[in-house]
Amino acid sequence: MSDFTMPSLGADMDEGTLLEWLVKPGDTVHKGDILAVVDTSKAAVEVESFSDGVMENLVVEPGTKVPVGAVLATLAPVGTEVAPAPAAAPAPAPAVAAPAVKAAPAHEPLVSSPLVRREAERQGIDLTEVTGTGRGGAITRADLARAVATPTVAAPARPARGAAGRVTPYARKLARELGVDLDQLPIRDRRTVRAADVRATAGGPAAAPAEAPAPKPEASAEAPARKADQASRREEMRRTIATVMARSKREIPHYYLTVTIDLDRALDWMRERNKDLAVTERLVPAALLLKAAALAAASNPALNGFWADDAFQPGTGVHLGIAVSLRGGGLVAPALHDADRLSVEEVMAGMRDIVTRARAGRLRRAELSDPTITVTNLGEQGVESVHGVIYPPQVALVGFGRIAERPWAVDGLLGVRPLTVATLAADHRATDGFTGGRFLAAVDERLQHPEDL
Repeated sequence: MSDFTMPSLGADMDEGTLLEWLVKPGDTVHKGDILAVVDTSKAAVEVESFSDGVMENLVVEPGTKVPVGAVLATLAPVGTEVAPAPAAAPAPAPAVAAPAVKAAPAHEPLVSSPLVRREAERQGIDLTEVTGTGRGGAITRADLARAVATPTVAAPARPARGAAGRVTPYARKLARELGVDLDQLPIRDRRTVRAADVRATAGGPAAAPAEAPAPKPEASAEAPARKADQASRREEMRRTIATVMARSKREIPHYYLTVTIDLDRALDWMRERNKDLAVTERLVPAALLLKAAALAAASNPALNGFWADDAFQPGTGVHLGIAVSLRGGGLVAPALHDADRLSVEEVMAGMRDIVTRARAGRLRRAELSDPTITVTNLGEQGVESVHGVIYPPQVALVGFGRIAERPWAVDGLLGVRPLTVATLAADHRATDGFTGGRFLAAVDERLQHPEDL
């Protein structure tokens, strides 16, 4: 028997709130399967299993706040007979029966790269219906091709709204508390209503009814309560960020280096490359900057890792933390795993995917706990340069400013070129300025030869 515990999702996390279970006693789970959604001070995070097993007992009820390391559930060895949880009482049947909708699995399908997921969306392929043949059962492009070539029986058309499919227990409880009619929720692609769907509906604009009903006293109190809850959450996030950043400046001896990079070749290459890409897959400069930083980190491993127990511990891969600002304030920096091994197109797709899920509260545990070096890009905000604060226990943070056309001399000739300022904030306990200088030189060198990115 093994324990499924509240994970640590970063140096700023001491406790978390279990929002909902995506499994029930008796379910067989495998390593990497999503078991629960946990709320931290920054985001709702999907937490995966660390091992194979059978869910034996759910120790913690949804809505409970517990410290990191506390037992959330117990798992029995695979093959163990565990009595399933008692079935919930069926909901009253609607007046008009809705078409049956096949329930989706409790976890997202495993894909070999972000491009596979994007290709599936473009072709309208349901990944839950595809059998993966890649490592660990991951779905590859070849699997998508087979799925397209194999004729399937068309499923009944789903209505745009109403008669939601599977509803998680916490989502049903939250819907009752917020006064959300589950029959009016839109049917998502995954066909499983979760707490995030209920919150989105409760917080979004409501459709105007044909005849406005009289306002209910309790309904008028819900909006201020939600606003108070959101304000409290923002305050908690700011307190958390303040604590970690104060610790970083207090404990980490920062040093800063800056270099100006000519992006003329990189942007010309990007424009030519975009001619061969679909509009939804076209590159932006940020993708090139991220890939260059990832390759520079791979060639300078002393800046890619952690300072722990008074020693540097190198990262197992270049897991690039991408700083993402959240709606309503605050930020997170989830990891783009093995970014140095991805193509620029895959970096672009991964960046878009991470930003979308971060702002929708659908990040996963590994994405918050695995970053080995963080990159922040404030160029879109008009910032000239970024002198960041290292997120412990990492030892480096890379910043990029806006791309601006300025006078620049090339081979003795003065001209106007697109330039950006790259900065490095590094931990002087792990490296010195010589190593940091080599890192920034590597970033510059990569961007002068964009065809090798």
